[in-house]
Amino acid sequence: MPENVVIIGSGPAAWAAAIYTARAALRPLVFEGAITEDNRIAGTLPLGQLALTTEVENYPGFPHGNLESYLDDAIDPSQRQMMAPRTQHGVSGPELMELMRQQAKNFETRIITDDIVEVDFSRRPFKLRSSEGQTTEARAVIVATGARANYLGLPSEDHYKNRGVSACAVCDGALPRFRNQPLVVVGGGDSACEEASYLSKFASKVHMIHRRDQLRASKIMAQRVLEDPKIEMAWNSVVDEVLGDDRQGVTGVRLKSSVDDSRHELPASGMFLAIGHTPNTHFVEGKLELTPKKYIKWTVPFRTNTSVEGVFAAGDVADDYYRQAITAAGSGCMAALDAERWLAHQGSH
Repeated sequence: MPENVVIIGSGPAAWAAAIYTARAALRPLVFEGAITEDNRIAGTLPLGQLALTTEVENYPGFPHGNLESYLDDAIDPSQRQMMAPRTQHGVSGPELMELMRQQAKNFETRIITDDIVEVDFSRRPFKLRSSEGQTTEARAVIVATGARANYLGLPSEDHYKNRGVSACAVCDGALPRFRNQPLVVVGGGDSACEEASYLSKFASKVHMIHRRDQLRASKIMAQRVLEDPKIEMAWNSVVDEVLGDDRQGVTGVRLKSSVDDSRHELPASGMFLAIGHTPNTHFVEGKLELTPKKYIKWTVPFRTNTSVEGVFAAGDVADDYYRQAITAAGSGCMAALDAERWLAHQGSH
């Protein structure tokens, strides 16, 4: 028997879609992604990119306050015991994602911790295959796989991944190798500012590398960085090479000026990338229409429809403009409603 709705992903868009389809009695099945080393390195572990952030200050409904007792009461004990101790008074990204996941489970959403690696949208019901070889048929599909962090593409950067090069400060910043050491953050947007601010709690100094002479970040985020005495800006600069050795890992970076040919080196025990994202659409290439940037293309104005009838897209996998948790969750709700109404029209619900 085909599933009514299969949701692929596990960020705000996926869990919002799960909550709404579950409440519509569609009994959704969520493939939240596999817990593998490859996914950890790529930043595509379950719970999405929001699980890789620290304080979440702009998600409505979570003002500063002590959430400890609420989390203890709301989250399944088996999940709660694996969560990091609370160190702040607002909600953190991982906490918010666990709350969304738990809310979906409360409405009897079924969850499989595996990746979908192949899809067949040429026939109905649609056919999906997971990395473990499980084949699932679905009347409707919601793709909410988000986007992953970008890297510079330097051979030296690749050589030192997991030995000082990272794209997730929250994942790796508190490791002993980075504590009380100079660190480098590459980027100039909100994400880069957040990474630098987080790392400043552990590092002796954070060097922020930006190819321009001013930050692209929002004013409040830029102000925090520029006023932080532990963060030093390297304007008009790009990373030319990651320096290190096989014993210590990363020991520094060589910078090249973006305005002339000058170069200089900075000592650092780690380099953290915050230079944008690539949508996780590799498994639907050739199956759905994509934009030139490889995001899934929404084909109906103000709807989450894709180029295949019955397949919907939500969150950052289709949105390269807003890319906020609240807009992802909103589009997850939209995709759920679009899928429910489409199934009703088909006489499947």
